[in-house]
Amino acid sequence: MPTNRSKSEKHEATKQLRRDPYEVLGVTRNSTDQEIKSAYRKMALKYHPDKNANDPKAADMFKEVTFSYNILSDPDKRRQYDTAGFQAVESESQDLELDLSSLGAVNTMFAALFSKLGVPIKTTVSATVLEEALNGVVTIRPLPLGQAITKKVEKQCAHFYAVTITEADARAGFVCQVQSSDKSKFKLLYFDQEETGGLSLCLQEDSAKTGKVTSAGMYFLGFPVYRLDQTLNSMAAAKDPDAAFFKKLDGFQPCELTELKAGTHVFAVYGDNFFKSASYTIEALSCGPFTEQKENLRAVEAQILTKRVELSKFETEYREVLAQFTEMTSRYTQEMQEIDELLRQRNEIHASYTIAPPMKRSSSRSRNKGQSKEVNEEGQVRDKKSTFRDRSKRKKWFNIHLKVDKRKPC
Repeated sequence: MPTNRSKSEKHEATKQLRRDPYEVLGVTRNSTDQEIKSAYRKMALKYHPDKNANDPKAADMFKEVTFSYNILSDPDKRRQYDTAGFQAVESESQDLELDLSSLGAVNTMFAALFSKLGVPIKTTVSATVLEEALNGVVTIRPLPLGQAITKKVEKQCAHFYAVTITEADARAGFVCQVQSSDKSKFKLLYFDQEETGGLSLCLQEDSAKTGKVTSAGMYFLGFPVYRLDQTLNSMAAAKDPDAAFFKKLDGFQPCELTELKAGTHVFAVYGDNFFKSASYTIEALSCGPFTEQKENLRAVEAQILTKRVELSKFETEYREVLAQFTEMTSRYTQEMQEIDELLRQRNEIHASYTIAPPMKRSSSRSRNKGQSKEVNEEGQVRDKKSTFRDRSKRKKWFNIHLKVDKRKPC
């Protein structure tokens, strides 16, 4: 008992010592998602375990930064925290992002196994890659508009590309897409260029399976474009099968940037496989020839937003009807059992109206056994008789006296 009490006291003390997530990341309550993400990237890079191997304070700070970002990056959890503080946030269900480059071989193997089993494993870009980009020591390849480039990037490494767009391209819209026919896991990254000449991570899109390939894309079309985070609320959906459907559109959130200015922009493809390199094809397109596709995308995403609202209302109705159905099913089973019991009692009462002794009914099995025995016995007797007759016949045959005429030669 004392041990349990001390653990609970420590847990309560930890709760009381938690700092405001906004304070931890150095942002305000009115900060945008992009501002929160930028602040997190900088602090995570500063306190990352790879750079502070023997500093326990940096490790604790890294955990605090990650915990705070997991709350503020999720719209639902951020709203819950703003309303009721930490008590409204389930800290046990926080999804942590793993840096695979800092994991050992055994931990990486376990992460790969869980991923194969369908458990969503969130990964983050290696601190080494982010630090090299921030220091401006990465190799950047040119990516011409309308030209696809196929490469293979090693795990936890990145290939950087520079794309130059004109004023006309910026007005028409711009798209950068990456696909992998090998279904490799990768991340598509977009970097801001710092005044010091370095690059800081601004946007990140994880690859997702789309048909026979894995793909990721960034769409700067001049109007709000949405991304679908399929890992959001995945653990809650696993506990409730129906939740997998009703929460399917919860991760449908607007992208931080809607357009790019004319100039040179830097993208990167990051290999996110657990053990092997990732093959990919990247291309950058000006959306001038794709006017119809732009309007279709805008219309479809507007319908998805409407459907998300309708789905929320439908879930309430569905839960009510499901509860009624469950209640009716339970009552159906109960009524059936009660009726069967009453009919059984009625039959017993009917059978009790008699003064005759109870009849001993011989089972059909005993009858069959008796008949089979008789048949067997008769069969055995018949077999014995037939055998005796055969023997007697053979004996008479051998007792026949053959008369041989001695006068005729044999």
